[in-house]
Amino acid sequence: MSVSTGVATFDPAAANAAATDRGTTAAVPAGSPVTEATAGTLEITAPAGAGTAADQATASAQTASASETDASAASTGETETSTTTSETAKKDAKRNAASGKKKLSRAARQRLKASKAVAVAKSKIGAPYRYGATGPHAFDCSGFVQYAWRKAGVRIPRVTTAQYRRIKPKVSWKDLRPGDLLFFNGKGHVGMYVGKGKMIHSPSSGKRVRIDKLSAWRKASFSGAVRPGM
Repeated sequence: MSVSTGVATFDPAAANAAATDRGTTAAVPAGSPVTEATAGTLEITAPAGAGTAADQATASAQTASASETDASAASTGETETSTTTSETAKKDAKRNAASGKKKLSRAARQRLKASKAVAVAKSKIGAPYRYGATGPHAFDCSGFVQYAWRKAGVRIPRVTTAQYRRIKPKVSWKDLRPGDLLFFNGKGHVGMYVGKGKMIHSPSSGKRVRIDKLSAWRKASFSGAVRPGM
């Protein structure tokens, strides 16, 4: 029902419907005659939470920012931890490497040199014997072993008697290792042990550097052995 106020026409039912659509409550009951003076103002109650929408948006933004800050801090912490771990690992590796060098015993260093001396000697298989020759293309017996050990970084005397006298330690037949020098016939001949019961040597005039088995005859004429590089 419409009510004429003399200035404007007011429809309470329409107002109530409109207010309901907007989520408000009309103070004027439907069907009541209302004048402009008493029509009053519609009392409108905002929906729950509508007035705090901006505050909620601000709070959400602050929460998101705090989360990002925490995540960034966590990421920074992880990066710092990773960097520290990497640096520690590098330091440990350096210490281990240094420790490894210190732990390489004198005997181990000698074996490395002996291995090289044997390799050099084998590379000269077929070179001719020549009295007084010390290489690189011809050798006598003592010149041959001197050449091989010099290439391995170890200087030894030139002749057999001095080689046996000055090189230490002395080695027994049963304790021979590759690189050891074997002397025969009262230190008149020398060869180099290469393992598996064999030696390499420059035998005598008209012959060439070769590998021979340590036969019973060789053992019978054996007069001592030494281990260069210690």
